[in-house]
Amino acid sequence: MMEPTATADFWDYLDQLVAAHSLAIDRPRGSHHPGLPEIVYPLDYGYLEGTISGDGGGIDVWLGTSGTRYLSAVILTVDLRKRDTEIKFLLGCSEQETQTILDFHNDNGMRAILVRRPADKGLTK
Repeated sequence: MMEPTATADFWDYLDQLVAAHSLAIDRPRGSHHPGLPEIVYPLDYGYLEGTISGDGGGIDVWLGTSGTRYLSAVILTVDLRKRDTEIKFLLGCSEQETQTILDFHNDNGMRAILVRRPADKGLTK
């Protein structure tokens, strides 16, 4: 188990990535996956410009409807079809949106787990 200081430091580093890079939404809510048209995105999906993920693209981001860029969780995915793993940031997502995103990944040929950000004592975003 990570020490509380190390955990906070980890999330601080992720916050720095989010703050330092513009968000590009290339798959708006309701749009279809470019290679798999049966897959419809339930929320805005994109990436952080100027970052690199395991697949060579930018770090993937789901954007909730709250209007904030608060990073509340990450989703870790395994895609056997693509033979890759990725991390996806959840920004401004409600509990319902978070569950929708988790279900989306687990229902579309992947497997995913959710890692929630620990509650920040005395901090509201």
